[in-house]
Amino acid sequence: MVDFFIRGGGFMWPILVVFIIGLMFALERFITLMRASINTRKFNAKIAEALRGKGVDEAIIVCQNTRGPIANVIQAGLTRMHRGLDAVEKSVITAGTIEMAFLERNLVWLATVVSVAPMLGFLGTVYGMVGAFDAIAKANDISPSLVAGGISEALLTTMFGLIVAIIIQFSHNFFVARIDKIVSDMEESTQEFVDLLVEKSTE
Repeated sequence: MVDFFIRGGGFMWPILVVFIIGLMFALERFITLMRASINTRKFNAKIAEALRGKGVDEAIIVCQNTRGPIANVIQAGLTRMHRGLDAVEKSVITAGTIEMAFLERNLVWLATVVSVAPMLGFLGTVYGMVGAFDAIAKANDISPSLVAGGISEALLTTMFGLIVAIIIQFSHNFFVARIDKIVSDMEESTQEFVDLLVEKSTE
């Protein structure tokens, strides 16, 4: 692999830099999204138990002791309970929008890497092909070894660019699926929370 990288020429380096940048953002998103995932069933049960027992303050403490966007959204609703159900619902919607933006942060950079890496590879290939034809013109000879060597070097950049794009695209798709799951859990938890408040208000 190192030999292929060296043979690929100067355009291999920007592709490598783009790959490293993509891996950094992928690692950051992986850690963030893993920390954002919680057991929603247990969390919802704790919130319901706290509200039915010691009240809002206890439920807020449960949220503060639970990491992740779901707890943050429920806490935002709890802090507005004294203003009524409408204020709680608006607060939950606003907090949910903010948390979703946080979950999707840096995904645009992964998408950028997916686009830029193969483009750099193709650019390297074109540059390499131009160099190969220049060498043929200077040698005034179309020998198979001369042509094959130049084309092989040129195509290596495309190969590495596509490899980088495939790896980062896989990461991007994984994160999108993970975010969809977290958002689905968040919607389920907020709906249960609002239903619980409606139930308490009718008692």
